[in-house]
Amino acid sequence: MKYEELEALVKEETTQREEEGCEATEIKEELKKIKRKSPRKLEHILKSLSMLSVKKDFPYREPSTLEEIRAERPKKHKTIEFKLDEEHLYDKIFGGWLGRCAGCLLGKPVEGLTKEQIEEWLKIAGAYPLSNYFPPLRDVKGLPDWLKKRASWTGVLLGHITHMPRDDDIDYPIINLHLLETKGFKFTTLDVGNNWLENLPYFKVYTAERVAYRNLVNGLVPPETAQYLNPYREWIGAQIRADIFGYVTPGMPELGAELGYRDAILSHVKNGIYGEMFVAAMISAAFTTSNIEEIVDYGLSEIPEKSRLFEAVKNVIAWSKKYDDWRDTWQKIFDRYGHYHGVHTINNAALVLLGLLYGKGDYEKSIAISVMGGWDTDCNGATTGSILGVVLGAKKLPKKWINPLNNMVESYVVGYNNSKISDLAQRTFILAQQAQKAILERKNKEK
Repeated sequence: MKYEELEALVKEETTQREEEGCEATEIKEELKKIKRKSPRKLEHILKSLSMLSVKKDFPYREPSTLEEIRAERPKKHKTIEFKLDEEHLYDKIFGGWLGRCAGCLLGKPVEGLTKEQIEEWLKIAGAYPLSNYFPPLRDVKGLPDWLKKRASWTGVLLGHITHMPRDDDIDYPIINLHLLETKGFKFTTLDVGNNWLENLPYFKVYTAERVAYRNLVNGLVPPETAQYLNPYREWIGAQIRADIFGYVTPGMPELGAELGYRDAILSHVKNGIYGEMFVAAMISAAFTTSNIEEIVDYGLSEIPEKSRLFEAVKNVIAWSKKYDDWRDTWQKIFDRYGHYHGVHTINNAALVLLGLLYGKGDYEKSIAISVMGGWDTDCNGATTGSILGVVLGAKKLPKKWINPLNNMVESYVVGYNNSKISDLAQRTFILAQQAQKAILERKNKEK
């Protein structure tokens, strides 16, 4: 590892340890005192960081094992009693896939931009507030440097979309579909890792996933793959892998969260894990109700009550009831959680909630608000769109968002490029039926 890479790793790890509730002031001072490039000193600092203990007054309890996570939940939900005929079940699953693709595509051109930059783009184009895919600005003079290239991107801007372009937010539900089809619902975390090694290019995974991938190649096994030299272990990567586990467990949020857990611990710990469990449970519940707060409550029921993510979600709910304008709640989110990295789980989950709560079940409003909030816009648009897609079903999704996709998705997952979205939904539908059948058989045995 180059010195500059090691130095960046140490800085990220220092931030991560502080966020986990450790006191790292002395280590930060030690880092400042390094006058010349000394990998040995940086390695010593990394070792010191790994030995830090959580402060006694840290107000959160954030375990990483499933047993401990379940023990810290606010309440337990059994399988929800509901009925969907095959046509409506497929429609909702197809809606989830389409909703995820369109929401991801909406946020793709502005990933990493600030809320202010996004607004500037839209106002220059006369398209504020956001109500369609981002418009190109090819013939506009005097654009700021950060906007010039983005405003001429092909394939992702209004009028130039022909399909869902490749994105890791879509690769993950595809590769997890493959996982479930090949390994079944009893897959292990190591199965997840081997699935990546066999079917996903190393340079098309990022941050925590890339570290976990490298750790697998170097012989580590879960959960060490999530912990060794991985300062990104609470970032958003696991949260964006949740959707398929919700799609295949309609009305079974606890099972959806458990499947998400087994996937998450390959690369994440604590709130990184909770993000995936939270989203999987929400999607599972979205098959049974259109009440957004109820859906969110089912998500919260699967994560620790004393975690930072749980607290953030409860805060966003409270702020949404206090402020009529989503921008006021966005400001509260920014003030409270803006210190997190732009691709962290907690701040981005808050923006997903922002879209869901202020969108009030309207697909367009929901994805637009989540994306206009900034940070990891394609991830947040995808997750928000996925949940609303399940709530509404494919037939009720607005055509202006869905038709440009032409039912086609590009992917780097081996064997899945140029897949029909409807085919992916059909295969997911078969798995969901299998899960429902298994639960029914279990119930009958218990009687």
